Amino acid sequence: MSEVEITLREAIPDDAANLLQVSRQIAEETDFLIMDEAGLGLNEEMLSLQLADLYESENNLLLLAFANERIIGMASVKAAPEYTVSHIGEIGVSVLKEFWGMGLGTALLDEVIYWSENNSPLRRLELTVQKRNERAIHLYQKFDFITEAEMERGARDVQGEFLNVLLMSKLIN
Repeated sequence: MSEVEITLREAIPDDAANLLQVSRQIAEETDFLIMDEAGLGLNEEMLSLQLADLYESENNLLLLAFANERIIGMASVKAAPEYTVSHIGEIGVSVLKEFWGMGLGTALLDEVIYWSENNSPLRRLELTVQKRNERAIHLYQKFDFITEAEMERGARDVQGEFLNVLLMSKLIN
């Protein structure tokens, strides 16, 4: 594949339709995600409203990666509004399969961590990842995430087979 110029920016309400389509495609391309081919479970109008709220939030982020004005990947940080846990952000990263292995996951995660450290009240980032997803685990370890626990039967595949899931975290000072 030739060089592709990638642009990263926060999601806005106008991204809802394209984001739904890309989320469905990503869900069809991999079985490493929690969501399935149904995607986000929201209609366009509801997602648009949710994106507006995310954009205004100080402890939530949805970062989109674009190539030729097409969404090709995303990274999210989701935090609860309750004070006692509002410093904890749960991370999710997903990329269209045709862009795997190009460093896009690294770029997205780097930007999410930078935002978390410099523009948010977050002091802990955490994520869950299927133990069999070695590429993702390697990516998270590269950014100093540590494994805190292994959850037996933390997920299951479409055939019903139980999968172990790792809980990984990174503290922000």
